[in-house]
Amino acid sequence: MEWQQLEYFQTVARIQHMTSAARALNITQPALSRSIARLEDELNVPLFERKGRTIVLNQYGKLFLARVDRILEEYQAGRRELEQLLDPERGEISLGFLHTLGVRWIPDLIGRFRDIYPHVRFQLHQNSNLSLLERLDSGEIDLCMSSPQDTSLSIEWTKLWTEKLYLAVPVHHRLAGSTSVALEELQDEMLISFKDGYGLRHITDELLQQAGISPRILFEGEEIHTIAGLVCAGLGIAILPKTEGIDENGLAWISVRNPNCYREIGIAAAEGRFLSPAAEQFRKFVIQSAKPV
Repeated sequence: MEWQQLEYFQTVARIQHMTSAARALNITQPALSRSIARLEDELNVPLFERKGRTIVLNQYGKLFLARVDRILEEYQAGRRELEQLLDPERGEISLGFLHTLGVRWIPDLIGRFRDIYPHVRFQLHQNSNLSLLERLDSGEIDLCMSSPQDTSLSIEWTKLWTEKLYLAVPVHHRLAGSTSVALEELQDEMLISFKDGYGLRHITDELLQQAGISPRILFEGEEIHTIAGLVCAGLGIAILPKTEGIDENGLAWISVRNPNCYREIGIAAAEGRFLSPAAEQFRKFVIQSAKPV
């Protein structure tokens, strides 16, 4: 069965005259008759009662027409949705990002982008770095803003900026008055870190390995504000970026002189996968926005 046969059948059922239907479809009457005959042969049932040049749907034709109308209606709706998605000034973008970017960076980027393209919609997803990259690879999201991470996934990652990381300690901690510290001094400290899979946990583990130490991890969390709160409460220390929204009362920030502490933030897309024009436009907008003026 061909898709065209369904359209021909629907037109004949509506007009109920073979010659007039052929004219409306801009084909010859014999070609239309052959198409309807093939359709009836494939279904193994007649669909029309023929009365000279006039044809009328029988009970089988009426039943089949209800299904065909629904199929063609869904097809047209699908075409309209795809056309909207492929419109660079409309459509929907599924964007994943790290929790730490949700306070300022993401709202700012989306706000400025929608000033230019007000009809583009966003679906937003927050998660750990590894989980975001896995969802990107599986096609669940279009783009994600994340840190680079060694995986077997086929990811195209573009660096946007570098962010300094600090040692965050309670204000009454022995190091609170220091201007800088080497990580090797922290061997006996209680550490508060992120759970496995989170970008900052991966970075922290690498930095500690470079320093040749393995301090005890007392708490593992998912939100930077929670981790900062635990530090303020005197429960341990953490390696964190300075992020808006953190309550800094009771918190001291210390630069790390060895090893160099920073993280990179970039925008990632699945390698070789189609991006809608709206998503591609947003990707370019983010990269352009991150360039130094």
